[in-house]
Amino acid sequence: MAPHTGLEPGTGRNRTITIAHETFGDPSDPAVLLVMGFGTQLLGWDADFCRMLAARGRYVIRYDNRDCGLSTRLDEHPVHLGDFITAVTSGDLDRAVAMAPYSLRDMAGDGMDLLTELGSARAHVVGSSMGGMIAQKMAIEFPDRVLSLTSMMSSTGEPEYGQSTPQAQQVLFSSRPGDRDGYVAAAERELVWASRRYGDAAQLRALAAASYDRSSYPAGIPRQLAAMILDGSRAEALTTLTVPTLVIHGLDDTLIDPSGGRRTAELVPGARLLLVEDMGHDRPRALWPHLLDALTEHTASADPLDAERGPSIRHHRGPDSVVPR
Repeated sequence: MAPHTGLEPGTGRNRTITIAHETFGDPSDPAVLLVMGFGTQLLGWDADFCRMLAARGRYVIRYDNRDCGLSTRLDEHPVHLGDFITAVTSGDLDRAVAMAPYSLRDMAGDGMDLLTELGSARAHVVGSSMGGMIAQKMAIEFPDRVLSLTSMMSSTGEPEYGQSTPQAQQVLFSSRPGDRDGYVAAAERELVWASRRYGDAAQLRALAAASYDRSSYPAGIPRQLAAMILDGSRAEALTTLTVPTLVIHGLDDTLIDPSGGRRTAELVPGARLLLVEDMGHDRPRALWPHLLDALTEHTASADPLDAERGPSIRHHRGPDSVVPR
């Protein structure tokens, strides 16, 4: 099942934004929009994972956020990471806001514009890490476009939930070398937040190599960070959601503590929480069957037309369940 690759334009706050994307499966199937996280290209959603989800009767769309991969780069708005962090930590929010050329809502709008260009009126939205925050924003700001929400390894924007360990935060904000060999070798640092059982340095290096070869763009990271931080708490808005919601979080996650997932599920009315053993801030291949089952079941139950055909899986778990080893 070969993916379709394309570039679709959308309207940004001050300019046209072009979004690079790939699709898998039949466009007549229910659409699933996969939203990637901070500084990570669409490659973060493994192509095999996308194909397997598409094989379950889903039209899968993965894409690069703005300022990442092959999507529009806002080079005309340079943001110095250190200056931005200093402004935020010192409480000078006016200065921090002035640095940010776009918001998390703008990033959510990019995904909605992409759906429009692809002819999809509504979609099941699945977001990972910062992508989970963007997906939450999609459900908050564009509820008529979202069939269901899956927030994976993410949080609510409240500072007391989902905090990183000092070691994970240090890796997150450490720049990678500019040369290919150094860039690829530095990917092993991410084992600090990976599954303790399934963490794989070779896979991290392979993703880093593919990302570097496709389109490495570290200059976009501070602008994405600014959008994420300045969005603030979504707690109150999350309590108003009526969209069917699944929250998935790995118990080994040290980049966004599982309290972020628990809090998200606590706030969204009727949300289901799936805590996953042996999963960190990653999606180990060994756990794909569990994750695919959860996504298939959730999207089937949230889509009236798909529900008429019956779910693709038959087992059901409770509202606060843990996938066993």
